[in-house]
Amino acid sequence: MNSSQLMTDQHPTRAARMGTPQVRLETDRLILRMWCEDDFEPYAKLCADAEVMRYLGGKTYTRSETWRHMAFLIGHWHLRGYGHWAIEEKLSGHFVGRIGFLNPEAWPGFEIGWTLGREFWGKGYATEGARRALDYAFDVLDKDHVISLIHPENQASIAVAKRLGEKLEGKAEIMGIHVLVYGIDRDS
Repeated sequence: MNSSQLMTDQHPTRAARMGTPQVRLETDRLILRMWCEDDFEPYAKLCADAEVMRYLGGKTYTRSETWRHMAFLIGHWHLRGYGHWAIEEKLSGHFVGRIGFLNPEAWPGFEIGWTLGREFWGKGYATEGARRALDYAFDVLDKDHVISLIHPENQASIAVAKRLGEKLEGKAEIMGIHVLVYGIDRDS
């Protein structure tokens, strides 16, 4: 990994004690970066799209709920030293969505997830960004195993998980929603 692929001002395991890390990753077409206030409007649009939110609890977010969720994503970085990145399309600079990690209290494991705006579906962005994030999880965060929690009817996300090399490991219930647990080991 070279400096153009990873820019961080703090070691991720110390980040929770020292403040939010500034981790930026890149792929051929995407920039995975920290959130900023300017991301609120496009994120609110994404969270208000019923089709995008269909498998994420089944309801859209109000602007207030979107603000709280964005604060949750940013706070996860501060408390855990990792989280979801805001995704930006390199060519246009447009906000694409989010990709990254969650592992809040009582979660079934270290999870990688993705949510993209509908206009960016079908371009391979979820796989491209998640693959880069997985490299970061294994190489920098030193994780041995990563899971994805996916609604059983979300065939597009199941396909992304499979392209990443994840295999079906079981089922779980998260906040009252039944999900499939896909996972991958570092050595896969």
